[in-house]
Amino acid sequence: MNPYLGGVLLGLVLIVAFWVSGRGLGASGAIKSVIVAGVDTVAPGHTQSAVFYKDYLDTHEGPLKDWLVFQMLGVIVGGFLSGAIAGRLKWKVEKGPSVTNKIRLVFAALGGLFFGFGSQLGRGCTSGSALTGMAVLSLSGFLSMAAIFGTAFGLAYFARKLWI
Repeated sequence: MNPYLGGVLLGLVLIVAFWVSGRGLGASGAIKSVIVAGVDTVAPGHTQSAVFYKDYLDTHEGPLKDWLVFQMLGVIVGGFLSGAIAGRLKWKVEKGPSVTNKIRLVFAALGGLFFGFGSQLGRGCTSGSALTGMAVLSLSGFLSMAAIFGTAFGLAYFARKLWI
């Protein structure tokens, strides 16, 4: 898709999110809801004794009913359908020629874990902190975006062999 058209469409999705839910976009809250619900299913005693889980369950009626969970399901299903309709749906690992699939997947998983941990430290992911923050002209949104892209640019040199 043309990146300018994609940016306009993303902006329209953000406007609709504000109009429908009164909130912007975000993804890390959905992951938190799924993890809390999973831990509560597997170890309900632990969720009642751990302050984080107990506070979350006391303030959120049915974590899987959170609108962010449905938003993320829509992103997953929409991405899958978009790839299938455009003929881009393939089971392959994109990587550099000198990297094995296993190494690429390990680094992808580590990157996801670091990003998830960082989103909890920063009280939100790029969608919530940067995109939605910038949409409401929040200084913290602009600082988050600068930090995200600045860090990515600084670390790209060290991770470039995974792709080239």
